[in-house]
Amino acid sequence: MSLDKKPLGATVQAAIDLSSGAIGGVACVYTGQPFDTVKVKMQTFPNMYRNVVECVTKTYRDRGVRAFYQGTTPALMAHISENAVLFLSYGFCQRVVRNLSGMDSKADLSDLQKAASGSFASVFASLAICPTELVKCRMQAMHEMKMSGKLAEGHPSTVWTVIKSVLKTDGPLGLYQGLSSTLMREMPGYFFFFGGYELGRTFFTQAGQTKDQLGPIPLMVSGGFGGACLWIAVYPIDCVKSRIQVLSMAGQQAGFFSTFRNIFMKEGIKAIYSGLTPTMIRAFPANGALFLAYELSRRAMMNHMSN
Repeated sequence: MSLDKKPLGATVQAAIDLSSGAIGGVACVYTGQPFDTVKVKMQTFPNMYRNVVECVTKTYRDRGVRAFYQGTTPALMAHISENAVLFLSYGFCQRVVRNLSGMDSKADLSDLQKAASGSFASVFASLAICPTELVKCRMQAMHEMKMSGKLAEGHPSTVWTVIKSVLKTDGPLGLYQGLSSTLMREMPGYFFFFGGYELGRTFFTQAGQTKDQLGPIPLMVSGGFGGACLWIAVYPIDCVKSRIQVLSMAGQQAGFFSTFRNIFMKEGIKAIYSGLTPTMIRAFPANGALFLAYELSRRAMMNHMSN
């Protein structure tokens, strides 16, 4: 006998969004971490690696497979916190958009309205991700910082020593170095991220079907497409953010625009896009896994709580 489903309260819905976002973050990290490590290395030291193959080969030769998972702990912390806050805020911002548009609380938003909701939600996610992203980027580029002479060879390279070093040198606000460039990346980036994902789901939804009925493959492809849209739109900003967060470890403090100008004048436009190839390769599986884990866990929790 089928049971009637109960409407979920705002608090329960928020808890489901938070939990589903965290689960999606874990799936994203374990799928895409090696590619992200290569991206950060190439962004920060474009003159050290001519292409993806050279970066992968040198990294493996010097430090083995473990080097590609350097920074996984802060990456997990970053993605769990970011995606939990992002999807919690995404659900909240969708409700705000409905209210501002005079729509019913159960009405479906357009793809454009969902993209705008994602952009607004990214403000809250930026505050959650900036400290952990700082630690992750520093750990990923630690080997190159030592090789280039910007850091002493014996400089400690664990998660907690990096955090203690930041707090000792710059205080708690030091964990938010690169926040302005993170915001500049996240707000337009998540507009295209959620917009691309919803466009993909619209494309795969057949007549008489809803988006919530899509299977794993369409969800993964739609998520991968959303991830690709994000990185194509904001990659130069992400490159500047990585430089600020990594080079500040050696005391090189600079803002977004001065860093961008310095890269452009001294290294050319090509340096701003260094590492784009592994990023695009990573975008499909990592973001496909993120949205698949998010949607399936969200559906399961909503069905469980509604019955």
